[in-house]
Amino acid sequence: MSMLKEFKNFATRGNVVDMAVGIVIGAAFGKIVSSFVSDVLMPPIGMFLGGVDFSNLMITLKDASGEVPAVAVKYGIFINTIIDFIIIAFAIFLVVLGMNRLQKKKQEVPPVPSNQEKLLAEIRDLLKTRS
Repeated sequence: MSMLKEFKNFATRGNVVDMAVGIVIGAAFGKIVSSFVSDVLMPPIGMFLGGVDFSNLMITLKDASGEVPAVAVKYGIFINTIIDFIIIAFAIFLVVLGMNRLQKKKQEVPPVPSNQEKLLAEIRDLLKTRS
């Protein structure tokens, strides 16, 4: 029973839940970027290059015969995947850059003195003026 309790403690910690949410959002973001690349970005690039459809670019190693499908190296889909990766990596870079800047600003803000420290500073200043 202690192993189940340990797993529950592990699974309900904030970091694990945050990571799970990040993975789900990342998967959805990946689908959006894939659609952006294949449906929005690549058609104009293909048109610019003379009507090339990148998803159909391939090198056929062996033609199909009967029910045996063709063996092909689909490098056009690979190009789309590389562009997906570059866009996702850049987006993550921007998020990390923003978070680092926020952390830096958070560190630059001086801590607000407590009420006790304020009162002690006032007493110190009053004692200085009396002498």
